Order: sequence, then structure tokens, then C-alpha cells
Amino acid sequence: MAKQTEVKPETPPLIEGVDYVIEAGRWVFTRAFLLKRGHCCDSGCRHCPYRESSPLREQL
Repeated sequence: MAKQTEVKPETPPLIEGVDYVIEAGRWVFTRAFLLKRGHCCDSGCRHCPYRESSPLREQL
């Protein structure tokens, strides 16, 4: 039996100023990028549009 390979959709490149900005040498994802991603990662992202439903909300 031949081994099947998983085909993953190609991820489009990130665009500086649209998907992220660089502040003090760190990448900061924009609200637009986080909305495209579609879910909260619970890392406390500054521009997280899902923060109201995040367990970290009380800590921010």
C-alpha cells in the first residue's frame, strides 16, 4: 500500500503594516491578521479581537 502524503494549503506571506508591525524588534500582529487567523491563542495579544472570551482577560 502506498503512503499517502498530506496536502496542506499554502499560507500566504505576511505583509508588514497589514498583518504585523515591528515594535522594539518584536513582531506585533494586527487585529486584521488575528481576525483572519480565526481564533484566540490565549497569549494575551495586544490587538486580540477575541479577548472578551479569553481566560487571560482578567490578567490584562
